[in-house]
Amino acid sequence: MKTVQEFSSMKLAGKKISVATCYDHWSALILDESDVDAVLVGDSAAMVMHGFDTTINAELEMMSYHVAAVKRGLRNKFLIADLPFLAHKKGLAFLTNAVDTLMKAGAQAVKLEGAEGNIESIKHLVSAGVPIMGHLGLTPQSIHQLGGNKLQGNDASSSERILKDAQSLEEAGCFAIVLEMVPATLAKTITETLAIPTIGIGAGNHTSGQVLVLQDLLGCSKDFNPKFLRKYLDGFSLIKSALNAYSADVKEQKFPSEKESY
Repeated sequence: MKTVQEFSSMKLAGKKISVATCYDHWSALILDESDVDAVLVGDSAAMVMHGFDTTINAELEMMSYHVAAVKRGLRNKFLIADLPFLAHKKGLAFLTNAVDTLMKAGAQAVKLEGAEGNIESIKHLVSAGVPIMGHLGLTPQSIHQLGGNKLQGNDASSSERILKDAQSLEEAGCFAIVLEMVPATLAKTITETLAIPTIGIGAGNHTSGQVLVLQDLLGCSKDFNPKFLRKYLDGFSLIKSALNAYSADVKEQKFPSEKESY
């Protein structure tokens, strides 16, 4: 199992870090035997697993439920959990309790979106022994403020702000930062500026590693095709085909066979 110290060592050695999301026990069992370095229980669970339009609907109870399910399937992977919407804006006591809940559910680190207004909270958590991963660029919990899933940092002013935010997060004690939907040149600059690793999604190939949603890389949604996504499987068609074959066998009385009967 990797540690936060090993992730830093991987960056220094020029070894890329692979991260995939996971929300349930059965897929955690598969990921645990894969070559992926770390698992993220993202607040994208609200969209992928529960059908909401945004990540805002991911509440603490939902996140801890998914973290616990994933943890029961993992033995060999570092587990990171997303802090849900506004959990870091309801006061230090609420934040501490929220992180406590996620860590006791099985998380080994917590990811927190944004830098402005969060630095002291991050310092507090780090001083308490909690590994914190930052998240800059497109921060999905701020989707309404940002006006949609748009590229961030694509002008001089905003790119400078994101760079400064990244430096602030590093200084506050974050062990890594996710860079989402930013120009590859900006991600490269940030990665070269910081000592801690950067994990990209829609941020080009110069970050310290990459993260993708498991169901996205498996091609489970035929209609979700952003530019940054590479589908490694046509999961939608394969699963649909298997279901249709099963249904046909049932209707044609080919399943169960005598061998499959008691």
